[in-house]
Amino acid sequence: MKLKHDINPVLLQFINFIILVYTVVTYIPWYIFSGSREAIAKAKQVKAKPVNNKPGAAYRSVNSQHCLASVLYPGCDTLDKVFKYAKTKFKDKKLLGTREILKEEDEIQPSGKVFKKVILGKYTWLSYEDVYIKAVNFGNGLAVLGQQPKTNIAIFCETRAEWMIAAQACFMCNYQLVTLYATLGGAAIVHGLNETEVTTIITSKELMQTKLKAIVSQVPLLRHIITVDGKPTTWSEFPKGVIVHTMASVQAMGAKADTGHKQQSRPVPSDIAVIMYTSGSTGVPKGVMISHCNIIAGITGMAERIPKVGEKDVYIGYLPLAHVLELSAELVCLSHGCRIGYSSPQTLADQSSKIKKGSKGDVTTLKPTLMAAVPEIMDRIYKNVMNKVNEMTSFQRNLFILAYNYKMEQISKGYTTPLCDSLIFRKVRMLLGGKLRILLCGGAPLSAATQRFMNICFCCPVGQGYGLTESAGAGTIMEACDYSTGRVGAPLVCCEIKLLNWEEGGYYNTDKPYPRGEILIGGPNVTVGYYKNEARTKKDFTVDENGQRWLHTGDIGEFHQDGCLKIIDRKKDLVKLQAGEYVSLGKVEAALKTLPLVDNICVYASSNWILQLRGN
Repeated sequence: MKLKHDINPVLLQFINFIILVYTVVTYIPWYIFSGSREAIAKAKQVKAKPVNNKPGAAYRSVNSQHCLASVLYPGCDTLDKVFKYAKTKFKDKKLLGTREILKEEDEIQPSGKVFKKVILGKYTWLSYEDVYIKAVNFGNGLAVLGQQPKTNIAIFCETRAEWMIAAQACFMCNYQLVTLYATLGGAAIVHGLNETEVTTIITSKELMQTKLKAIVSQVPLLRHIITVDGKPTTWSEFPKGVIVHTMASVQAMGAKADTGHKQQSRPVPSDIAVIMYTSGSTGVPKGVMISHCNIIAGITGMAERIPKVGEKDVYIGYLPLAHVLELSAELVCLSHGCRIGYSSPQTLADQSSKIKKGSKGDVTTLKPTLMAAVPEIMDRIYKNVMNKVNEMTSFQRNLFILAYNYKMEQISKGYTTPLCDSLIFRKVRMLLGGKLRILLCGGAPLSAATQRFMNICFCCPVGQGYGLTESAGAGTIMEACDYSTGRVGAPLVCCEIKLLNWEEGGYYNTDKPYPRGEILIGGPNVTVGYYKNEARTKKDFTVDENGQRWLHTGDIGEFHQDGCLKIIDRKKDLVKLQAGEYVSLGKVEAALKTLPLVDNICVYASSNWILQLRGN
């Protein structure tokens, strides 16, 4: 994974000698003062162990060998209690931040297309107390509109502060929150709304105009549409019986309402908190029923893997909150006193599509310390930076490559490179604000080249994780001191993982040197099942003789000697070709997506064909 340079061999030998001298001279003060000795020792430690010596035994974190963690704070066994605890502890601290729009402009492109550009101001913040009051009032207002405890209410909205406020209101009042991706097509939205029989949907003006307007007549039970950012001005043809409210007006209703009956509606740990619909990439979207105790167990496990998460941290929220990764990450931050500043993929960086040239993107303004990302975003960052490196002068490019390769060698040994970080990689690091200390990656496999690039250029650990909606997003996360690539870390303290033999694929939990098989996740984070889909629930979830609930993921993994998991295949991803060999389409995609000429790619195969590729 080293970068190639074109330096004269004689000059290269001299440079390598200088680097060697520098390394030797700085090693002793680094060893004494950096505090990295403990991190190096920890990286080499065993992180998870099987609970017994039998083949196929479940692996648990060394920190939860005797008991899986299920509660973040004592007595806080539902999400409303967690938020109330956080509100009491961090009352006047900043919680949710949104940038004000100073100016919007239409910019005509050379092609004739018109792009909307924005100039944004500073972040304005709501405190824990502010958010709590808004959530209470909104929950009471929904009750005034007729929403009953343990009934479904949908949210179809972009990631923003109002999304989290609405979610907290639903958690408090025991409304079952149905989440739908803002990118879903009309048929998928109709399916989710009708299957859950919602009468109320929370959305934005833009999505109401662009998505809901066309399909609202196909949702016969719908009675209330609540827009988080004011009423639209151009749509008056509402279907008969559908009333449009603003979030502010519902909160005003709630502030005036009699709340004497509210105590009886509080949730219990087993109550459903969220019905989270999947993206529908493999068919009709499925609604995963996630209980309060599932989510709390999941965020308990995640929080344990993020070192020193607390009031000094700033998290940037821009991934879809309808995805379990973003929702879990924000709930971890909310429960630990972090600030959450909201963004979007279109305004994230200075070069983002909606940011007017010369003005600042959200990361530059917010300067986050914590960030979650999916591999597609990291792959784009990787390719953009490498394209800029290739445009440098020969001297600049070779200097960057030397520093890159030197740091790669050092971090593979567990060492840091403060001089390279401050002199060479500072500008690259500023692309994400300059203060990032942990980058969490999930949602899909991350290539080793991209992971190492992010480690080196952004000077922070990249914690690749593994989890599913069906496991409340929790499964594994790499420890901050682990700089290995291609692995997803050890099981979190909230769950255990075992490998089930898959004979057709030739994977067995007795394989040497590493046991292999289908990944099964067990623990309090494993969800209730699929909404109105008992057949699929019985297929994907099982309960053992001890009452432990297990999720059959369909992914193939192997456990390394230190207890870390590596995803090596997927049952549905393997295609048997004409010659009888199995090919993993995911591996082919991951390898080809890092090529500079490939923007995106779809790989398909048939047992009657030779492997075929399509890309653009």
